[in-house]
Amino acid sequence: MKLSVITDEISLDLAHALDVMREFGVQGAELRGVWDANIADLPAEKVKQARSVLDDKGFVVSAIASPFFKCPLTDDEEGETGRTHLAATRSLKDQLDLLQKCIELARIFETNLIRVFAFWKRGPLTPEIEDRIVEAFAEPVRIASDAGVVLALENEHACYLGTGAETAKVLARISSPSLKAVWDPGNAFFAGEDPFPAGYDAIREYVAHVHVKDALRNSAGEDQFVVVGEGTIDYRAQFAALKDDGYRGFISLETHCRPGEEASRLSLLAMRTMLAEL
Repeated sequence: MKLSVITDEISLDLAHALDVMREFGVQGAELRGVWDANIADLPAEKVKQARSVLDDKGFVVSAIASPFFKCPLTDDEEGETGRTHLAATRSLKDQLDLLQKCIELARIFETNLIRVFAFWKRGPLTPEIEDRIVEAFAEPVRIASDAGVVLALENEHACYLGTGAETAKVLARISSPSLKAVWDPGNAFFAGEDPFPAGYDAIREYVAHVHVKDALRNSAGEDQFVVVGEGTIDYRAQFAALKDDGYRGFISLETHCRPGEEASRLSLLAMRTMLAEL
């Protein structure tokens, strides 16, 4: 397993984020917010600059953390949205153009992994909604296959597929090597699932990338993200299971805990300690 960080969790200043990551022996940078824009909206000259900064500091890109399908399932839907991390608002009809942009970014940054989602949640996940999600992925999966990239579907509690079990069910139905999973135990916790072992057991055969953020239910009965190792998710056992399963990809820190740099430093220290004990 290799360490990665979603860089804007530390700082939108890419160079500073990479300097912090290097202190902890991190090898991979996952790109989402860079300077003043989402990676999918970064102007060409800034993309070139980001590539130069990464090369100068000796980092590889673990994934393009795109906002693909962080949109309503139909263009006439309205309602609350989750966090978009500087991404421009796009409708359903704009998503394939977004995917092509992300494929171009994947080539520039030499990664084959593009993180994707399963639409803003507007109610319960019904069999009908699941069918529509499966149908919606047909063309993106074909495009990804032709381009030689892998779409990594993240379980996200603000979207229809929030748990490991829900995400695995859709992945099994689509059954394509071009569509795998980003396993996020923290998001599964917020979606009401026991992340480990239950959530991981459901999704383990599809995992191509892992996001790490810890969480707990506070004294007021509210779920909140915390420094890794201070929450209720058993990351020692989770990392051990990934090792036992032969996982050789990245585990990418996404603290969602503030202040971001301080929480990331503490989380990276905890993660290194846990990995050293395996």
